[in-house]
Amino acid sequence: MNRTLLIVLGVVAVIVFWAISFQRGMVGMNEGVTAQWSNVENAYQLRADKTKNIVAIIKGSAEFEQTTLTDVVNARAKATSIQLNANDLTPDKIAQFEAAQQQLSGALSRLMVTVERYPDLKTTTAFRDFQAQYEGMENRIGVERRKFNDLAQQYNAKIKAFPNNMLAGLFGFT
Repeated sequence: MNRTLLIVLGVVAVIVFWAISFQRGMVGMNEGVTAQWSNVENAYQLRADKTKNIVAIIKGSAEFEQTTLTDVVNARAKATSIQLNANDLTPDKIAQFEAAQQQLSGALSRLMVTVERYPDLKTTTAFRDFQAQYEGMENRIGVERRKFNDLAQQYNAKIKAFPNNMLAGLFGFT
C-alpha cells in the first residue's frame, strides 16, 4: 500500500512540475509575442511620424497636387487612429490595422511616383534624406512583422499541440 501511494504521489508530482514548467514557459512566450507586437507598432508609428515631415517638405518645395497630399494626410490619420492591444490581437482587428497601414503605404507610393514630375524637389537634401529614411522604415516594418509572425507561430504551435492544449486552456493562453 505504501509503495502504491508513493508511485501515485510521484506521478502527481511529475504532472504538477510539468504544469508549472509549462505555465512559466508560456508566460515567457506570451510576453515575447506582446513585446514583438510593440516593435511592429513602433515601426509603423515611426513611418507615420516621418510621413508628416515629408508632406511639409513637399508642400514647401513644389506646387503639388493637393489630392495626393490630402490622401497621404488622411491615410496617415487613419493609420495612427487604429490602436491594437497586444493582449487582444484578433484576426479581425489585425486585418483592420493592416488595411489602414496598407492604405498609408499606397498613398505614400503614389506620392513618391508623383514626385518624379518635380525634378527640383528630388534634388533637395531634405527630400533625398527622406527617401533614404523611407526605404529603411519600410525594411524595418518588414523585419519586425516577420519576427512577430515567427514568435506568434511558435506560441500558437505550442498551445495547440497535445497535451499542451489542455493546460493552455486551463491557464488562459489562447
